[in-house]
Amino acid sequence: MLNTVIMGNDTVLPPILIAHGLFGSARNWGVIAKRLSDTRRVLTVDMRNHGESGWMASHGYGDMADDLAEVIAAHGGVADVVGHSMGGKAAMALALLHKSAVRRLLVADISPVVYGHSQQHLVDAMRAVDLTRVVSRGDADRQLMAEIPADGVRAFLLQSLDIKEKKWRLNLDVLEVFMPQILGWPDLSGSFDGPVLFLSGARSDYVLPDHRGATKALFPNAKFAKIPDAGHWLHADDPRAFEATVRAFFGA
Repeated sequence: MLNTVIMGNDTVLPPILIAHGLFGSARNWGVIAKRLSDTRRVLTVDMRNHGESGWMASHGYGDMADDLAEVIAAHGGVADVVGHSMGGKAAMALALLHKSAVRRLLVADISPVVYGHSQQHLVDAMRAVDLTRVVSRGDADRQLMAEIPADGVRAFLLQSLDIKEKKWRLNLDVLEVFMPQILGWPDLSGSFDGPVLFLSGARSDYVLPDHRGATKALFPNAKFAKIPDAGHWLHADDPRAFEATVRAFFGA
C-alpha cells in the first residue's frame, strides 16, 4: 500500500484523500492537509515511485488508480478525492475505474487529455547532480541552478532529495520510461456521474476551453472554476483560496 499520512479524526463525512503531482510527495501538501484536518480526516499519500512509497516497475494511470482504491478501501471504502496534475489524472482514473470509492472529486489544474510538453529535462537535471558532493540542500541547489533557473521549481524538486542517504526519493528510471503515459491519458470507457470540480490557476495553460468536450464526456456533471493570480501550482500560489474551495465543494 502507498505510504499514507493520516491527520484528523473520523467524522460523519468520509475522509479526504490527496494525490500529489509528478516529482511531488505527501509532504508537499502537509500544510493544507493539517488545516483541513480540523473538521475532516485527511489522507495524503506518496504516489508509487515517489516519496516513501514502493518503487514499482510500472507507472500507468490504471496502476495509480488501483493504488488509491486500495488506500480508500483501508479507510472506510469511500472518500472525497483531491488530485493535482499527475495526481489529478490518477484521481480521474480512480473515479472511472472504481466509481463507488469516490464521493466527490476535485481535479487541480489538469484535464483528461494528452499534453505535448515534457518533464524529461527535470529528470536529466536531477540525474546530473553529483550526490557525493552534496552535504546540504544548498549544495544540490547550486548544481541544479544551471539547468533549472526557476527558484520555485528547484525548491520543489529538492523536497524529494534525501540528504543523509544521498539519494532521490524518486524512481527516476521508471518515471523516465513512463513519461509518455504520464503526459498522456489512457483510453478509459464509461463516465463518472458524481460531482466533479475542475479547479485551475488563472495563469496556467493546463486547463483550456478546448478540453471541455473531452472532460464532459467522461464527467458529465463537471463544474469549472479558477483561482485568480495562481499558476499550475495553485495550491502553493494561493493556499488559502485553495483550502476554502476544497471546504466549500466537499462540504456541499
